[in-house]
Amino acid sequence: MKTKGRMEKLEQKSNYEKQCEDWRQKFLTMDQEDICGRLPGVRMDEGQLLLWHYGRRFAVSRLDGTIRAVSDDRPVDIMPRLNIYTLFWYAKKDVSLTGSWVPFRELKGASPFARAFQQGILEPLAETFSGHEGLLEKAVESLRGVRVSSTGFRLPAFSCMPVRLNFWDADDEFPAQANLLFDSSATDLAHVESIVTIATEALYQLADVSGAPMKGSPFFRF
Repeated sequence: MKTKGRMEKLEQKSNYEKQCEDWRQKFLTMDQEDICGRLPGVRMDEGQLLLWHYGRRFAVSRLDGTIRAVSDDRPVDIMPRLNIYTLFWYAKKDVSLTGSWVPFRELKGASPFARAFQQGILEPLAETFSGHEGLLEKAVESLRGVRVSSTGFRLPAFSCMPVRLNFWDADDEFPAQANLLFDSSATDLAHVESIVTIATEALYQLADVSGAPMKGSPFFRF
């Protein structure tokens, strides 16, 4: 059974790698100056576009569309590459933050994915950091985020797309709980399914930089 599970994950990863290659090809058809004009925080520097994604700085080659990290020497997984390409593709012109924070389920078109989002992202996030709020705060800081209230943190998914993380640690009566809130303009910047992968990347980045073992049943990371 374990072997079957590994094979299924390898097949999933192969399929996502093909999707990523398709998006790389799409990037090469885009007006790159228009991308920079539409997206605050994306700038052109010689032969590349530079941007931040959860505390990591990435460079997208203008020549071939490949993506590399310039803030560290770690390899770039499929998920952040897809997040970057789809941001470039879907972001509308003249989008501005509304200041209205909403849970994922209230974003346009998100309701069919709301239960899976709860099970695959929010519950693992709460379980992973239950009893470890100090680790969570340090992890947020490592990703260039800040604490904004007694229970809230703000993370820069991208410079143009902040994410609000609310976390309530476990007590004698209730288990730990977590929620991710988005500016109501988020689906003007990314497709709702891309919001899911953007949130999934937050979950894994927080766990990775904190050193906390992932708990629950998180979405598969590709």
